[in-house]
Amino acid sequence: MTTSEVPNTARQRSRLGAQLLPDKHSTRFRVWSTRAKDVQVRVGGQDHPLQALPDHMFEAVLPVGAGTRYLFVLDGLALPDPYARFLPDGVHGEAEVVDLDAYAWQHPNWTGPELGDCVFYELHVGTFTPQGTLRAAQDRLPYLRDLGITAVQVMPVAAFPGGRGWGYDGVAMYAPYAPYGRPEDLMAFVDAAHGLGLAVFLDVVYNHFGPDGNYLSAYSPSYFTDRFHTAWGQGLDYAEAHMRRYITGNARMWLQDYRFDGLRLDATASMQDDSPEHILSELAREVHALGGHHLMLAEDHRNLPGLVTDSGLDGIWVDDFHHEVRVTLTGEHEGYYGGYRGGAAELAQLLNRGWLYEGQFWNVTGEEHDRGRPADGLEAPSFVYCIQNHDQIGNRALGDRLQDHEGVTVAEVRGASTLLLSLPMTPLLFQGQEWMAGTPFPFFSDHHGELGHMVSEGRRKEFAYFSGFSTLDVPDPQQEATFVSAKLNWAEREEGDHARTLALYRTLLRLRREDPVLAWRSRRGLSAGTFGVSGAEAQGLWVRWQTPQGERVLAWNLTPQAVPAHLLALPFDLPAGVLLHSEGDPARPTPLSDLTLQPGEAALFA
Repeated sequence: MTTSEVPNTARQRSRLGAQLLPDKHSTRFRVWSTRAKDVQVRVGGQDHPLQALPDHMFEAVLPVGAGTRYLFVLDGLALPDPYARFLPDGVHGEAEVVDLDAYAWQHPNWTGPELGDCVFYELHVGTFTPQGTLRAAQDRLPYLRDLGITAVQVMPVAAFPGGRGWGYDGVAMYAPYAPYGRPEDLMAFVDAAHGLGLAVFLDVVYNHFGPDGNYLSAYSPSYFTDRFHTAWGQGLDYAEAHMRRYITGNARMWLQDYRFDGLRLDATASMQDDSPEHILSELAREVHALGGHHLMLAEDHRNLPGLVTDSGLDGIWVDDFHHEVRVTLTGEHEGYYGGYRGGAAELAQLLNRGWLYEGQFWNVTGEEHDRGRPADGLEAPSFVYCIQNHDQIGNRALGDRLQDHEGVTVAEVRGASTLLLSLPMTPLLFQGQEWMAGTPFPFFSDHHGELGHMVSEGRRKEFAYFSGFSTLDVPDPQQEATFVSAKLNWAEREEGDHARTLALYRTLLRLRREDPVLAWRSRRGLSAGTFGVSGAEAQGLWVRWQTPQGERVLAWNLTPQAVPAHLLALPFDLPAGVLLHSEGDPARPTPLSDLTLQPGEAALFA
């Protein structure tokens, strides 16, 4: 029996919304509502009653198949289905009955990778290509394979309002966002990736719903609670059985019906749950029980190893690494960057420990508490490192990338890239990073009416108190031009510094895959420290790998002085061979005796 023939237990379970039955000619409509006395389903302008069942359930079976459009009518009020599998006209419109079994999978026996084999590439479907669709993104997958990417991480695709947005204000979690394509387009994207040897992960938002188009509370207020509040509004009541099933069932759908290899859980620190078993633990348990090989990653700034060791997740996005690198290169100390000194010494401390905060006092951004725990029990792949991602670019006033910051040099960006891709921790790239894309990634949205005005004003006021941004003309997130500005310019990757940076990334990813020492995915044998340079107050960073396969050393010159490589003041003997120089020709490594590391440059020695 092939994977495609295995019965899908997720769909065999009783579920809400519209479920196409095995005969393909009839559909079961099921609603749970603690508010309504009378529930009907509207199909083709005709209302059909649902039978009231115990526990606030309503159900009817109609002789309609895939493609049928419908609305639910609660006590005379027509509403979209919050469990819809597709909303072709947007989150306020009719839902469509979908046959999730109709797609003919071409690679049914694909097995996802181990986390240690993942090199993540975060992409936003709407800006990854000029067309902004799943089909267009699918055409670019061979490029990612050839680059050396092994896992594509797609920013949220659950339906959200308007014609553009980041996706973090989703309101219909089961419906792929229509402007990107239909459900079968999303399946085809995943299928094509698997055929190229690429895993696909989906970014999911289970900590809040967007402010426009969330109809769950119209069915029952029990989905939400006043016990908790998030930065985005009322808290989700994970202790309520239907909300809990809404979340866990959604995870199963993406992994089983769409065959994603894993999920990135957004802002897990905001998933407050007082249930006997935390929702994160239940998610991890249910996902790992599905069979196959699925991975769960948390975006979580708290530095809690228990998310892996206790809750059962597989990896954690480590903010500390990004923040430390940025502060080192830019000298920024506003906002959450105020918790980092920057420099080689603190970077070395972070690399030796996995993350920086292990219980130290955190007194930044209005918070005062001990932050983090030691991560001695975590293996290297469980730390997801990056030097750019959608948040760290888009949450800046202009959406500017690392190389666009005043004072940051091209050499420093390439040096940081060399560090990122050499480490045994799991790296993540953001779209276009590999060629140092010249396009920004500002925040953008498409809300209407007063909400749209509030978003525009809120964005402007958000940066009024930052000294570096207070005088800037912050792009209006509601303007289509802001969205268009974020679309990648694929032609530039063949030009000048863009092409040279792309060549460096290709070489680094090849070495990460093929070099026996750099392919060692363990913290054992990894150490880091600093070196001094005559005439410079700042220090450089060294990283050393000592493995059964041999030794490698990275040196990153973070001082304002040039230093001949053979004169590096290291506490051990430098290997005699140059494996890679971040500013050199990948095809012709420079001999050690001829190599001088200019400020910002890095080199790998073997």
